[in-house]
Amino acid sequence: MIVTLKDIVLPALVLATAFTGTAAEARGFRTASGAGLASWYGPGFGGHRTASGERFNGGALTAAHRSLPFGSRVLVTSRRTGRSVVVRINDRGPYVGGRVIDLTAAASRALGMNGTEPVTLARL
Repeated sequence: MIVTLKDIVLPALVLATAFTGTAAEARGFRTASGAGLASWYGPGFGGHRTASGERFNGGALTAAHRSLPFGSRVLVTSRRTGRSVVVRINDRGPYVGGRVIDLTAAASRALGMNGTEPVTLARL
């Protein structure tokens, strides 16, 4: 089998454009699709700055994720209710083990959450 430069360069360019950013962001791309527990946060955070520098707004459809780049949009679907919501990542977290995403109160209401919720995530 003969390997040409095109066989090496093209896949390398595709990977380079797909995984620009830090190693943590690259890991986040792989884990953005999947399932886990979601929680919601907000009481006491109103008006404070998020990790992205925005002011926290519990009425916005935003969320905290450990490694996805700020501004990423994620489809979060409740495995219990079947409801879905699209959120924008603007903060870091959750900092409780076993949870994959922290949602604002507005996003949790859209899913019909009661406390933590089993969800699936799909990066858009």
